Amino acid sequence: MFDVITIGSATRDALFRSKSFKILKSPKFFTGRGLGFDLGTKIAIDEVHFSTGGAGTNTAATFARQGFKTSAIFRIGNDVSGEAVLREMKKEKVDTGFIQRDSKLSTAYSVILEHPSGERTILTHRGANWRLNASEIPWAKIKARWIYLSSLSGDLDIVKSAMDLKKKYGARIAWNPGGNDLKLGLAKLKPYLRHIDIFIINQEEAADLLKIPYQNTKKIFKKFDEIIDGIAVMTRGPEGSFVSDGKTIWRSGTFKEKAIVDRTGAGDAFGSGFTAGLMRKPKNIIFALRLANANATSKVERVGAKAGLITKKEFLKARWSKLKISSEKI
Repeated sequence: MFDVITIGSATRDALFRSKSFKILKSPKFFTGRGLGFDLGTKIAIDEVHFSTGGAGTNTAATFARQGFKTSAIFRIGNDVSGEAVLREMKKEKVDTGFIQRDSKLSTAYSVILEHPSGERTILTHRGANWRLNASEIPWAKIKARWIYLSSLSGDLDIVKSAMDLKKKYGARIAWNPGGNDLKLGLAKLKPYLRHIDIFIINQEEAADLLKIPYQNTKKIFKKFDEIIDGIAVMTRGPEGSFVSDGKTIWRSGTFKEKAIVDRTGAGDAFGSGFTAGLMRKPKNIIFALRLANANATSKVERVGAKAGLITKKEFLKARWSKLKISSEKI
């Protein structure tokens, strides 16, 4: 019996940081801003960092460092990058007995181009992540108190099978869906959301999924409370986060960073940190929010998606003891 099993993506990450990268403002870019450099020239790279990432492995590292017996399910290719992911999981003491190997597709790869300010653009090759699938997961052998779902490449059969385990022996489910999961739309996701114990999403994704204006937080949560029996968590990056259990809405600030070095994996750190908090202290939202924010803050102070993730012992430091959190009844 595992305390938690994570299911999601696995990647090999390469981060390139250069003073030569420029931030450009233009309506031609979807976000209004782009990352630019001179075409047809050599660009000096000031820093290069290699690490592993992907929500399936990042979240597993959090749970393992918090002292939980953890297993991770992800798909990799038969290549050097895949072996790097496995070495990292072994180092974190995460079980990999249920992973999937792809004989045709390579392990997913991300190139992170980062401006000195910390702003970044990520070039992603999904690789074997596209073929993570429910049919190759040995569900009959899986026993866990919690199942943490992340980027599933739109395979809702994985969610359905997790729900079957919930019915079978009471496993609880947390889900932080990836972009391809959310692209399926609310109509397809709604039948599954009712059975999710913790649903984690950022505010831009929530507004797009529900077709509700970004600024209308109360309306967003009112809709989530209608379709989710469990806890809804909505993050707003540096602006903090909101949590609703259908009766109360909590609003959390963030811890002050010593320095913002790399935001890669911060969302995974928050979501897994929040879930780990409720695993340790069920129904204690304030404790879970403290752990989530501490984990995410510590992560952005280091380079790499898993660097900085805190241990159970590190969370006892005075730095993480106080966080501005308010609440109101719905």
